Amino acid sequence: MRWYIPYGNPTYFIWLAVALIPLMLGLLYGHRFRWCQTLISLFFLILTFGGPNWHTGIALICYLAYQIVLVGAYSHYRQRKSSANKGWVFVLAVVLAIVPLIVVKVTPAIQSGKQSIIGFLGISYITFKVVQTIMETRDGIIKDYHPVVFAQFLLFFPTISSGPIDRYRRFVSDYQNVPAQKDYLDLVQTGVHYVFLGFLYKFVLAYFFGTVLMPQIQFAALMAHGFSWYIVGYMYVYSMDLFFDFAGYSLFAVGISYLMGIKTPMNFNQPFKSKNIKDFWNRWHMTLSFWFRDYIFMRLVFFMMKHKTFKSRITTANVCYIINMLIMGFWHGETWFYILYGLLHGCALVVNDTWLRYKKKHRDKIPHNKLTELFATFITFNFVCFTFLIFSGFLNTLFFGPSKF
Repeated sequence: MRWYIPYGNPTYFIWLAVALIPLMLGLLYGHRFRWCQTLISLFFLILTFGGPNWHTGIALICYLAYQIVLVGAYSHYRQRKSSANKGWVFVLAVVLAIVPLIVVKVTPAIQSGKQSIIGFLGISYITFKVVQTIMETRDGIIKDYHPVVFAQFLLFFPTISSGPIDRYRRFVSDYQNVPAQKDYLDLVQTGVHYVFLGFLYKFVLAYFFGTVLMPQIQFAALMAHGFSWYIVGYMYVYSMDLFFDFAGYSLFAVGISYLMGIKTPMNFNQPFKSKNIKDFWNRWHMTLSFWFRDYIFMRLVFFMMKHKTFKSRITTANVCYIINMLIMGFWHGETWFYILYGLLHGCALVVNDTWLRYKKKHRDKIPHNKLTELFATFITFNFVCFTFLIFSGFLNTLFFGPSKF
């Protein structure tokens, strides 16, 4: 048996087409064969984590057991009595949930690039699911905990490696119900459309930008020894490759989910048409952006306002913007270019809010038409591409060498 990176090889889709037939036939005639969905998930998890990757499969199994017990214990604590909602218990549960991810992220920085033995593909996205489940359990939004359903939620194979990040209640609602035949046929039609669009994005456009153009521009930039217009060319090519590759993957994940009767949320919505940086984060990697907004930014704002950390709500929001985006930068990796990427976006959100407040106050003095909207889109697009250039690490290689920082 060959081993595959999810959606990385066209042969993977042949396995998908064959495996999904019985599940799709069941859904078409009003039955969700959960045993079949479980077997399909196990098969594709073995394709991903089996063979030479067996050690990551063991790590996944141990991690899954750990998180199921942790969330189950916290859910039992919350259900024990209505007053069981002590803050320190909640904080402890969240910390214990993210400890494995912290170890995986920090290990390469401590051990000169060596990967942690407890790491596996998709650990970040599964951890996000665990943390949001704990937080919503604490808030009383999630009242019932079913270990098997929770495991299905965490290990839903179309999204396990890189998202999109679903929400537990939304997933359970789909998992426990069967769509009407007409609704399911609409889901199939949309899912097939997304899969074919994903092929265009990932195997045509991302290949053109990432495999054909990028090495040539990268080589030319390195040969120029310092700043050159090739760096600007690399900035745009890398941005296009990043978008089409990740958006293509996300379309595959959403499309396959639809075929399985699960309406996984979309991850991208024409992000390069954004008119400002906040609009961009409402369009780019949306499930990650909304996760950080709901479970970090909003909770930081609430905490600081409750404890009156700052007198001004504007100052509170600005500080939380920067902290939120810095955490996102650190999540990508402990290198200066990831951290600077997060810092720049945090500062950009602060500037954006300041401008929007000023614009609202002086709306009569500031023109607003198609031309100004186009200019705003142009500025946003180029700012985003510049931060993607930093994010790529290419400047680090160009000016410091591959072994520095």
